[in-house]
Amino acid sequence: MNQQTSRLEMKKISIAFPGVQALSEVDFMAEGGRAHALIGANGAGKSTLMKVLAGAYDHYTGSIHIDGAEAAIRTPKEAKQYGIQIVYQEVDTALIPNLTVAENIMLERTVHEMKGRQWMNWADVHRSAKAVLERMNIYIPTRKLVSELSLAEKQMVLIARSMATKCRFLVLDEPTAPLSQMETEQLFRLVRLLKSEGVGVIFISHRLPELYEICEDITIMRDGQLVIREAIASVPQQRVVEHMLGAKLDGQFPERTSSPGEICFEARGIVDSGKVNDVSLNIRAGEIVGLAGLVGAGKTELCRALFGASNSAKGEVYLRGRKLRLGSPHVAVRSGLALVPEERRREGVFVDESVASNLTAAVLSRFTSWGTWLSRSKEKQASAQMIASLGIKTPSEGAKVRNLSGGNQQKVAIGKWLLADADVYIFDEPTKGVDVGAKRDIYELVAGLAAQGKCVLYASSELSEILGITDRMYVMYDGEIRKELTTSQTNEEEILLYSTGGMVE
Repeated sequence: MNQQTSRLEMKKISIAFPGVQALSEVDFMAEGGRAHALIGANGAGKSTLMKVLAGAYDHYTGSIHIDGAEAAIRTPKEAKQYGIQIVYQEVDTALIPNLTVAENIMLERTVHEMKGRQWMNWADVHRSAKAVLERMNIYIPTRKLVSELSLAEKQMVLIARSMATKCRFLVLDEPTAPLSQMETEQLFRLVRLLKSEGVGVIFISHRLPELYEICEDITIMRDGQLVIREAIASVPQQRVVEHMLGAKLDGQFPERTSSPGEICFEARGIVDSGKVNDVSLNIRAGEIVGLAGLVGAGKTELCRALFGASNSAKGEVYLRGRKLRLGSPHVAVRSGLALVPEERRREGVFVDESVASNLTAAVLSRFTSWGTWLSRSKEKQASAQMIASLGIKTPSEGAKVRNLSGGNQQKVAIGKWLLADADVYIFDEPTKGVDVGAKRDIYELVAGLAAQGKCVLYASSELSEILGITDRMYVMYDGEIRKELTTSQTNEEEILLYSTGGMVE
C-alpha cells in the first residue's frame, strides 16, 4: 500500500497515572494526505493520546494499527520505525542548542552511522540537511547554532528532522502558539506540501479558525474520552466549543463595573539594547492595561525589563510615587511586582517539583521556621486552598507540575503570585496554548485582581483578548509604543494598523 493511502487507527486506548484515569477506551483514526484536528479542553487527554502513539508511554491498553496491521509501539524508537513523528509544543526541550542546524536535523542518522566508526563525513551531513530544508522551501543556514534561532526556526528544524527520516504521520502539538501570522502562513504552506506527498498530519491547536483553514477532519475529546469524530466542514465552530466544554459557552470575558483609581505604577524611558526603545507607560489602581502587538513587537522584552529580568535594560520605574531599583527579579518581587512569563515551562514553573512547591515558591519564608525549617503542613494547607480556589485539576498538591495539562500549569504559574499578593501583575501571553474553558478562568482571575485594586499589565498578540479584558492599551511595533488607545473607543482594525507600523494620517 502506498503512502498516499496510509491509514492509522488507535482502538480502545486506555491509560492511567497515579490518581488519574487519563484515557478511557479512546478510538482515533487518521489518513495519509489529510490533516486531522485533535482538540479538547486542557486535560482532555489529547496530548496523552499522541504520546501513546509516539511511544512515550508503554503501559496503555488497546491497540494501534497501521494499514490494517497491528503495530507494536511501546517506545519512541518503535514509533519512528513505523513512520510516526511528533513535534512537541516546547521545541527547546527537543533540540540540542549547542549543535548546528544540520547536526540537529540529521541527529538520528548520525547517531546510527557513528556506531563502530571513528569519523563522520560532516560535509555530507550538511549537504543532506540542506537538501531536506530546500525540499521544504526553508532556508536556514545549516552551520548556524540552534541557540541562535528564533522559535519559529527551531520548529522548522524539528519538522525537518522528522522529514529526514521516513515520516508517514506527523503530529504537531500547538505548532502556531509561538508564531507570528507570517510564520503561521509558512507553516501552513509546509503542511499542505506534506499532505500532497501523502503524509498524514495530526494538528493539535486551540485556535479554531486555523483548524478550519488547514484540516479536513476533526476529533474532539473531553475528560479522556472521544466525543465526536467528523469532517470538520460539517461541524460549526460554536458546536466545537460546546463539545469541548460539555456545555454552552456564555460570555467569555467577565463583566467589570469598578472604575480605575489614581496612577499607581509608572515606567519612564525604558530602553533595552535594540529590543525596547524609549517606552513609557502608566497603570491606575484597579486598571487592566493591554500591551498589544504582533509576535516580535517587543512585548516580552518590555515585560522582562519592567520585572528586572534583563541586565541591559535602563529606565525608571515608580510604584505609588516611589522610585524602584529593579536590578533583578528578586528585587522586583520584594518591591511588589509579579510576572507570569510567556514560556511557562522554562520560566514560570518548576516542572519537576510538586504543585505545592510551585505555589509557595514566591513566599517560601511564610512557611519556614528559623529561616531554614520548612513546615510541610502549612505549605500543604496553603496550596490546597489555592488549588481549590483556582480549580487546578491535579491528583494532589504533591503531583509534579510536569504531569499537568498546559492550562493547569498556567494556573499554577499564576497561583504562586496570588499567594504573594503583589501590587503589580504583569501577564505575558497568559492564555497561550490553553483551551477556551481555561482561558475564561484566567480572564476571571485577571479581572478579580483588578477588582482588588491591583495594577495589571496584560501583554497579548490576540487582539480579541486585548479588546475583551482591558480598559486601555498601548500598541507596540518594533520595540516602540506606537499608540495609546482607550479600549471602548477602538477596534481590531485600528489596533492592527498600529501594530503593523501604520499610522493614521
